[in-house]
Amino acid sequence: MRLDKFLKVSRIIKRRTLAKEVCDSGKIDLNGRVAKAASEVKPGDILNLDLGRRKLKVKIVEVKDTVPAKEAASLYEVLEETGLPQEQL
Repeated sequence: MRLDKFLKVSRIIKRRTLAKEVCDSGKIDLNGRVAKAASEVKPGDILNLDLGRRKLKVKIVEVKDTVPAKEAASLYEVLEETGLPQEQL
């Protein structure tokens, strides 16, 4: 699955266009390398996201095309988080 689509499906970033912009600006590392929106992700991959005042490190647990909002957080495991929580951004 494409990185930008995973970010949207997992609800880490709410809109796919915004996810694409963040990816293409070089603010996301996939397994230690700068990732573009079209980068393929799979279970076990580590993402480092720089979302302004919020920094997030997650491990991809599962990749699905669609999931209900209540199950979105089950697609990844938060390893580290610094900065403001998502609700305050």
